[in-house]
Amino acid sequence: MMKDLLNIELKGLPIEGLDIHIIKKYVVKTPSDQSFNVKNLSILLIKAGRFKIQLQEAVQDLYPRDIIVIPKNSFCTLLEVQDKLQFFLITFSSEFAIENCLNKKLLDSFYFFIIKESLKITLDEKEFLVLSLIYKLIYFLSKDDKLSRFDYDLQRISFSLFLYELKFIYAKHDTMAALNFSRRESLAMGFLTVLSIHCRKQHHVKFYAGTLSVTPAHLSKIVKSITGKPAKILIIEAIIIEAKNLLDNSQLSILDIVEELEFDSLSSFSSFFKKYTFFSPSEYRSNAIERFKSR
Repeated sequence: MMKDLLNIELKGLPIEGLDIHIIKKYVVKTPSDQSFNVKNLSILLIKAGRFKIQLQEAVQDLYPRDIIVIPKNSFCTLLEVQDKLQFFLITFSSEFAIENCLNKKLLDSFYFFIIKESLKITLDEKEFLVLSLIYKLIYFLSKDDKLSRFDYDLQRISFSLFLYELKFIYAKHDTMAALNFSRRESLAMGFLTVLSIHCRKQHHVKFYAGTLSVTPAHLSKIVKSITGKPAKILIIEAIIIEAKNLLDNSQLSILDIVEELEFDSLSSFSSFFKKYTFFSPSEYRSNAIERFKSR
């Protein structure tokens, strides 16, 4: 299974050049000690269990909260899987990154595209939370092969945030990844990071501005200059994505979702959701059920 995931053909996918998985139960299909060349750049984040892998000459023992960059064209041997392995895996082409990264300087400095050695680090709890949330957001957006303009913009922002967080994390461990962001860029990316954590509960620019020690007007101005959208619009988009994700979970009632997203009432949530999607929450859920049945 891992061999197939790492070597998937990135052309002809619902989102050209991008493949992402959230594996809750890894099934071993590749025989132990089978070796192969990795065709794509992949980034693996372990959620649970243990995974032992050899990349080039280095043997890596991966445990929960470990992240590793698997370079393109590296020689890989899968050695051992233990304890109900769960992980996040994203694979993307350089063409996808060029098209979808908002910050060219970030992309130019993203040396993972050319590095030949695997890079493994252990994240702290906050780093793991942020990255896992971004993985989930990108995964949710990738499920639909007919992205709206709204979803496409959020996909680009989410992918850029993913690269930014990786660069920030690896900069702590490797001088090659030295940060060269301006204050404006750092503020915008900081906003996106805080938003990825708090968007379900915090719906106002004032909260994010306070967290980042700037005024709401300044934050919105800087965020718009970097992303093309003011902070308020990005907050709305993030809430809508979270709402859609929750509505896709049929175990939650709409009232549960209202509470989870901390709206004042069902009517206020319904009005908000319909304003930006043209569907009521119940209509969206019915359509989601029909989409699931038609698969």
